[in-house]
Amino acid sequence: MEKNPYKHEDIVKAMVEKLKKADYVDAVWEAGAASFGRVDEWSDIDLYVVCDDAHIDNVITIIEQSLADFGEVDLKFRVPEPTWHGNSQVFWRLKEASPFLFVDAAIMKRSSKEKFLQYSIHGKPFVHFDKTGVIKDDPVDVDKYLQEMKTRFESHKTTFELFQVLVLKELNRGNAAEALSYYLSYILRPLVEILRMKHSPWHYRFFTTYVYYEMPAEIVERIRRLYFVADHKALKKCREEAEIWFWDEAKTMDWDDVKERLVSAK
Repeated sequence: MEKNPYKHEDIVKAMVEKLKKADYVDAVWEAGAASFGRVDEWSDIDLYVVCDDAHIDNVITIIEQSLADFGEVDLKFRVPEPTWHGNSQVFWRLKEASPFLFVDAAIMKRSSKEKFLQYSIHGKPFVHFDKTGVIKDDPVDVDKYLQEMKTRFESHKTTFELFQVLVLKELNRGNAAEALSYYLSYILRPLVEILRMKHSPWHYRFFTTYVYYEMPAEIVERIRRLYFVADHKALKKCREEAEIWFWDEAKTMDWDDVKERLVSAK
């Protein structure tokens, strides 16, 4: 791969300078790796923009004009609306830039209630400008969050037991690919989620994102081994290990400790 001729900060600066001049744009910040101080050569650009409700398309145009200074956009994807989060979201990739350095922009209406500003969950935003004071922590109610976690935990216990047979029946039929798919969805995913409830509860819904930064190394290594399954025989053994591990963790779940972790990490 050729050396990236453009830097993360240069592309961001170009977009921010043009967006700041628009009177209908209230604020711009970066999230993702930037929120946790982990931007590196493989990071994309997670841009968040708040604007007047009627100017979503204008913001998209400004971003595209900014990116044009760096060459051709060879890929663009606007997420069909309504999106799951209720905001507009567009991805761009520059032809001459590293493919890792694509732009992921969430353009939020001023009236939008969900701006992903719960610092405990999404990290502290890297603020470029804020004309109206919109960028501020939206505190999460710890007790409510904990109750939601407990409810999900109980659901996982039921579905984990129920859906073991989905893997087993496909192994019995010799359908290894189908068995692997069920294994990833109905065994590893809930296992990782309850492990995160114990060790990084604010991100229990983040699945494997950030596990290398937030989970004990020995646990991450064990998870990794369960993911890299060689064949149907190895899958059978991994399923058995994952099942035992899940119930060991479920039986020793200490909600007082989880709450303490939530409070101390706020």
